[in-house]
Amino acid sequence: MSITLYFAPGTRATRVAFLLEELGVPWDKVTLDLSKREHKTPGYLALNPNGVVPTLKDGDTVLFESVAIALYLADRYAEKGLAPAPDSPLRGKYLSWMVWSIASLEPAIAEVYVQQSKPADQQSAAAIAAGRERFKESAQVLSAELSGPYLLGDELSAADVQVGSVLAFAGMLGLLEGFDSLSSYVGRITERPAYRKAMA
Repeated sequence: MSITLYFAPGTRATRVAFLLEELGVPWDKVTLDLSKREHKTPGYLALNPNGVVPTLKDGDTVLFESVAIALYLADRYAEKGLAPAPDSPLRGKYLSWMVWSIASLEPAIAEVYVQQSKPADQQSAAAIAAGRERFKESAQVLSAELSGPYLLGDELSAADVQVGSVLAFAGMLGLLEGFDSLSSYVGRITERPAYRKAMA
């Protein structure tokens, strides 16, 4: 069975591409042109009724939502060591960070990004300040928990792919200023060959 990732640059699909590169498994990329609404065609909506990317097809298995795809892939290729085993004492921490990346960390960054993407005269300073404060709270939580080079210790996991990718985006918005440990963590993530290949 071959893996197919439905992809668009600058979307959460890049995180899945990063994970696939870390896993080192063969996969095919189908790049959709969002400007041409290729993600809204009947054929694609049959795979992902939300009409967004990413979508992953692995034989007869079809998944959408980037974290769901990441959880699936890390367990599907458990021998690659990017997910703790179900009976590992690290499993709970791993699952928590996976969901935290999208449920807690990303929304604060999105608030800032949406505002900064608007023309200057349409931006809300209050909304930007609120987003920055919300991000600061999440960053403080992560800084306190990040005791090793990676979230679970010395070795990279799929949780680092998720959290590190989101934080890299935060760095592009200038949100990591004052968080030296997180900046260093992002550096370790973005220097990985798999990350660079996925972002190319």
